[in-house]
Formats: sequence, structure tokens, C-alpha cells
Amino acid sequence: MVIMGVDPGSRITGIGVVESIGSSLRCLGAAVIRVAGEPSFVNRLDRLYQGVAGAIDKYAPDVFAIEDLFFARNAKSALKLGHARASAMLAAVHAGLDVYEYTPLAIKKAVVGYGKAEKVQVQQMVKVLLNLNSIPPADAADALAVAICHANSARLSFSPVCVA
Repeated sequence: MVIMGVDPGSRITGIGVVESIGSSLRCLGAAVIRVAGEPSFVNRLDRLYQGVAGAIDKYAPDVFAIEDLFFARNAKSALKLGHARASAMLAAVHAGLDVYEYTPLAIKKAVVGYGKAEKVQVQQMVKVLLNLNSIPPADAADALAVAICHANSARLSFSPVCVA
């Protein structure tokens, strides 16, 4: 099973693609989509959608997993993050992929074993679990962690949030 994990953001979105064969995991690719330089928020959302759609075309994942919203103190930031998530999810739905959502707590617990792990701990464990030569950048590592979380959860047969 090829899993695309996404760590959404309104300025930087991480994408990670993992192949799961039994209990074995292999990294197929990871990248970040930087949209901060776009002239408007609508342009950022379009570029984010196009970037995710392009990654879907490139890697042909079987499923799509994305980090769920977390509690945010700033309502405006939470709304922007929601728009970014929707843009990424729309690309997945248009590609006919099932969409799965995981909380940051669940992702960290699946990867590190502790739901309140620090970013550096997640990066290090992603490197170890995927047998990478170096620690991936934070946003890419977070996206790979989402994919790893889904690989672990898929063994338990969770249902998708959205079935295309």
C-alpha cells in the first residue's frame, strides 16, 4: 500500500509518501510546498492544491492521510489552516483517494510512542523508522509521520473520513 501523508499549512505544507508492505515501511519521497510568496491567500490555496495534485500524480498513492486540526488560540490562523487542509483534501478526493485524518496526538504516539513528543523527536524517529540517511526537514518529517501513523492504523482497519 502506498500512503501519502500531508502536514497542512497555509504557508508550508509537508508531503510524505511511504510504502507499507506488511510491517515494513519504505520512504518513496518527501517534499514541502512553500506558498508564502503568493500575492493572495486564494493564490496560495490554488498553488497548494496544484502541488498536492502533482504529488498525487507523481506517486500514485493508494490512500491519503492528513493531520487533523488541533486546538488553536488564534481563530484567524485556525481558519487559514482549515482552508489549506480543504485544498489538500480536495486534491485527494478529485484523484479518487480515500481520505483519513489523524490528530497530532495520535500521529506522535504512533511514531514516537508519546503523544506530546517534540518535533525533533518526531524527525529522529521518522529517520529511524524509514531507515533514512539524514533527518528530513520538519514539515516533510511531519508528513511522513502522518503516513506512518496511517500504515500502523490500517492494520487495525480504520474507516476513511471521506470515500471518493
